[in-house]
Amino acid sequence: MVCPASHISKILLLVFVTVLLFYLYMDFNLYLRIQNYPIDRGIDDNTTLNYKDVSWLGCNINPLCDVTVKAVLLDHTNYYLFAPLVTIIDNIFDISRIQYITPNSISVFHVFVAILSAKCISSDSLAYRRLGVVLFEVRTFLDDLDGHVARVRKNVKGERSEIGTTGYYVDGVCDALGCLALMIGTFVFLKNNPPRRGYMQLPTTSDTKETNIVYKGKVTSNKVSKKLLCFTAQLILSSMAWNRYIALYQDMLEKNDVPPDEFARQNAIFKSSFFFGVTWLWRVVNVHNMLHCLLLGIFCDKLWEFLRSIQYVGFGVLLFVIAITEVHVTEVRKIMAHKTFSNSTNF
Repeated sequence: MVCPASHISKILLLVFVTVLLFYLYMDFNLYLRIQNYPIDRGIDDNTTLNYKDVSWLGCNINPLCDVTVKAVLLDHTNYYLFAPLVTIIDNIFDISRIQYITPNSISVFHVFVAILSAKCISSDSLAYRRLGVVLFEVRTFLDDLDGHVARVRKNVKGERSEIGTTGYYVDGVCDALGCLALMIGTFVFLKNNPPRRGYMQLPTTSDTKETNIVYKGKVTSNKVSKKLLCFTAQLILSSMAWNRYIALYQDMLEKNDVPPDEFARQNAIFKSSFFFGVTWLWRVVNVHNMLHCLLLGIFCDKLWEFLRSIQYVGFGVLLFVIAITEVHVTEVRKIMAHKTFSNSTNF
């Protein structure tokens, strides 16, 4: 016998709260890991205690072992859930060893998964829309898988963006096509099922004491398009800024074969509270997390409410985070340009 809808809702709410608490717990441990243990930069240092020596979980599935710029800028779901799960799946099925399965082929395949997801999300049935949400999360899992396979074959540890490579552009194009499919599916659903603008109460007449309630008109397709275009613009802005800052921080903080004084500056900046705060903000507002929020709205049948609430607020939040990050990037550039620096945690 299927549980009542109210019981299912309570279970889903409990799962959601548990996941949020897990993310906060992992953030706290990530901060402690960065502060107390050296960042692995491919340099063997037997004089210090490394995080892998104290971690009870193997570093092949522990996301806190290989801390990189891109890793700390990733959204919580990809970093703490999908990345370890991808490694586990690869350990079981040896996907990275199957030569005919290439990272680019995985990228292309998850576009078709996104299209199938969009088809389900455009449905009038809530059950099909929820299936579409699950399928799009499978697409996100595959997006993590293609990067994992590429890094394993190149013996690269941790999350990194290999900017300028063919795989980087193929992955970017496939991600864009998947997001486009999702937006189209969302538009088709809202166009076929336009939300109502509430109701109005008519005054009672002298002939009857009954109060008439008349629903207002449906939301027009133009208003649906406007809200979806605003959200799409936010996705584009978030994606462009996020990828820009990954490139900038990687160039400033992850250069190898640098003089000892520059290496010390890199580590001091990486351990600073300001840098951790900036990266945490991007974990919340980056394009992946925005898509997770949209999918959550679809799953909970609150899509229109989500789009209305974020229509203008989303731009304000994004511009605020971009401004804070620009200030930090400017300070980091100044610090890296000087031969001497103050070992402070305020930058």
